[in-house]
Amino acid sequence: MELEILTKQANEAAKELIERSGIKKGQILLVGCSTSEVQGYNLGSHSGPEIGEALLKGILPAAEEKGVYLAAQCCEHINRAVILEEEAMEKYNLTQVNAVPQPKAGGSFATALYSALESPVAVEDVKAHAGMDIGCVLIGMHLKEVAVPMRLKNSHIGKALVVAARTRPKFTGGERAVYDDKLR
Repeated sequence: MELEILTKQANEAAKELIERSGIKKGQILLVGCSTSEVQGYNLGSHSGPEIGEALLKGILPAAEEKGVYLAAQCCEHINRAVILEEEAMEKYNLTQVNAVPQPKAGGSFATALYSALESPVAVEDVKAHAGMDIGCVLIGMHLKEVAVPMRLKNSHIGKALVVAARTRPKFTGGERAVYDDKLR
């Protein structure tokens, strides 16, 4: 599998998600990723550190360009902890946990992000403003309510299905309520 192609696919998907989701500077973009699925294998069966790094090379620049915090959901072996910058943990008053991701305990993408961040931390959970799920790893538990599915032009990275979501405020009121279309 050509790593340059994966980097390009990841970058295009991240840029589209960032643009279309309306995520703002200082908010959190969550990525869940199975490098096994990217290679065409079953979830959790073929960790690919070089693939995690290639995907990060595509996604992190898109996040940095917009000024959003990139977060990575870890696998179930460390209870789906989330890796992000310490500054984001402090800004959002998140609960730190003690875990350092590894390719087979946390995941290759989370491991790559942990190595790339200036001051990485693992936190128990987040309520991210937008998310990208590469390989059906189920990131919904770490998205703000209400998550709205988004179909991206590129529905695959490598052989993994990509599902994206933005979030919006809950609608409140009844039949007489009027809503702000910019928040839909």
